[in-house]
Amino acid sequence: MEAKRIVLYDGVCNFCDASVQFIWKRDSKGVIHFVSLQSETGRMLLAQNRIPEETDSFIFLDNGHAYIESDAAFRVVRYLDGAWRMLSIGRFVPKRLRDAAYRVIARNRYKWFGKKEACSIPPLNVRTRFLD
Repeated sequence: MEAKRIVLYDGVCNFCDASVQFIWKRDSKGVIHFVSLQSETGRMLLAQNRIPEETDSFIFLDNGHAYIESDAAFRVVRYLDGAWRMLSIGRFVPKRLRDAAYRVIARNRYKWFGKKEACSIPPLNVRTRFLD
């Protein structure tokens, strides 16, 4: 896999889909690529990075390192345009606290934000950043 920065996300989760859209709109350099966890490529990347297939988390692969939960989110914002990078200061909040907050959202994401029947199709201008 040649992409060095890849977000693995739940492709049927409305909140996750909105998060992916947020990222691609603020990554003007196009360095972050995307793969749904439900895809064959997603399952392959999980195996290659020794991440259990049942991992139900936002995952960020960055130059050979796998980050999950809040670590993944704070790593991603480092690559976004402008002031969004400042959100990375959140990594100084104790990991137990930020991961606990992350898990509350993750556990309730379908109830709070809904679920799709299938992954959405991205617009043509960003489609090449999706590796499914």
